[in-house]
Amino acid sequence: MRVFRPHDPFHRGQLAIAALFCSLGFQYATWASRIPALKSQLGLSTGEVGLLLMAAGIGATVSFPLVAVLMRRLGSRRLALLSALALTLLLLALAAAPDYPTALLVVLTDGVFVGCLNTAMNAQGAALEARHGRNAMARLHATFSGGSLLAALLASAATAVTSSMAAHFGAAALVLLLLGAGARAGLLREDGPAGEPRENKSRTRWTLPSRVTWWMCCAMAFGTVTEGAMNDWTSLYMKDVAKASAELAPLGIAVVSGMMVLARLFADRWRGRWGDGRVVVLGSTLAGLGLAFALVSGGVLPALLGFACVGLGIAAVTPCVYVAAARQGSGELALVAAMGTTGLLAGPPFIGFVANASGMVWGLGVVAVAALAVSLCGTRIRWAG
Repeated sequence: MRVFRPHDPFHRGQLAIAALFCSLGFQYATWASRIPALKSQLGLSTGEVGLLLMAAGIGATVSFPLVAVLMRRLGSRRLALLSALALTLLLLALAAAPDYPTALLVVLTDGVFVGCLNTAMNAQGAALEARHGRNAMARLHATFSGGSLLAALLASAATAVTSSMAAHFGAAALVLLLLGAGARAGLLREDGPAGEPRENKSRTRWTLPSRVTWWMCCAMAFGTVTEGAMNDWTSLYMKDVAKASAELAPLGIAVVSGMMVLARLFADRWRGRWGDGRVVVLGSTLAGLGLAFALVSGGVLPALLGFACVGLGIAAVTPCVYVAAARQGSGELALVAAMGTTGLLAGPPFIGFVANASGMVWGLGVVAVAALAVSLCGTRIRWAG
C-alpha cells in the first residue's frame, strides 16, 4: 500500500490535475442542476430547454479545430488554466443572462471551453503517467464524478437557503477559483515526459489521422455512447420492462454510477498488472455480455447485475484511450476527445429513437453492441507497454 506524500512530485501533480477534473464535473453539474430555475427565469418551453442542453454538447464537439491549435500554441498547462477561468466566468454570465438567445450563446461557448479543458487535463494526466511511469488516469476520472457530487450537494444547500441563482453560481464560482488556484502550482509545464521534447509543438499543419487514431476515435465514441445511454435510459428500463417499483427504478443508474466510480478507483492497479489493452478489451466484453444477459433474462435482479457489469467493465475505457491518444500527439488527443463528446451527445437520442421504434430491450441491445464494439476497437489500438 502506497502512502500519499504531498511533497512527492507525482502525488503533487496528481492532486493538481485531479483539481481540474473535479472542477469540470463541478462546473457542468452546477448549471445543469439549475435547469428548472433557468426554464422559469427565462420562460422557456421544453423544446427550448432541450436545445439549450444540446448547445453545450455541440460547442464541445465543434471545438476540435480550435483545441488542436491552442494545444500546440499554449500547451496543456496554460490551456487548462485559461479554460478553467473561462468556465468560471461563463457560470456567472449564465446567471446574469437576460434572455434566451444570450443564454444559448453562453452555453454554446461553455461547451467550447469544456472541450478545451477536457483535452488539456487529459493531456496533463497522460504526461504525468509518462513522466513518472505510474498509472493515475483512472483515479483522475473518478474525481470528475466527485466534482459532480459536490455540485449536487452545493445546489441542494443553496436552494434551501435562497432562491437566487446568482448567489448560488457566485458561491460555485468561488469554489472553482479555489480549485484552479490549487491546481496552478502542481501542473506539469511540459506535455511530455521529463527531458523529452514535445514532438508536436513544431507541427504547424494538421494532417490526416492515422488508422490507429481512427480506431481510438471509434473506441472512445462507442465507450461514451455506452456510458451516456446507461445514465439516461436505465431507470426507464427498470420501470417499463423489468417492472420495478417506483422505489427500485432509480437503482439502475445508482448501480451503474457507483460501480464506475468504484472501478476507477482500482483500475490503475489493473492497468499496471494486466496492461491497458487487456483492461479495455476484457472490460468492454464484460459490459456487453453482462448487459445482453440482463436483457435476455428480464427481471429486476438480472437487470441490476447486468448494469453492474456495464459500470465495472466500461469504467476504464475512456481513461485508457485518452492515454493512448495523448501518446500520438495533441491533435490526435483533441480529435479523440471530440469523438467522445459526440458519443455522449448523439448516443442517448439514437438509443431513444431505436427504443421508440422497436422497444426498450432493442434500444439497450444497441448499447450492448456498442460495448462489444469497444472490445473490437481495443484489439486494433497500439497500447503502451
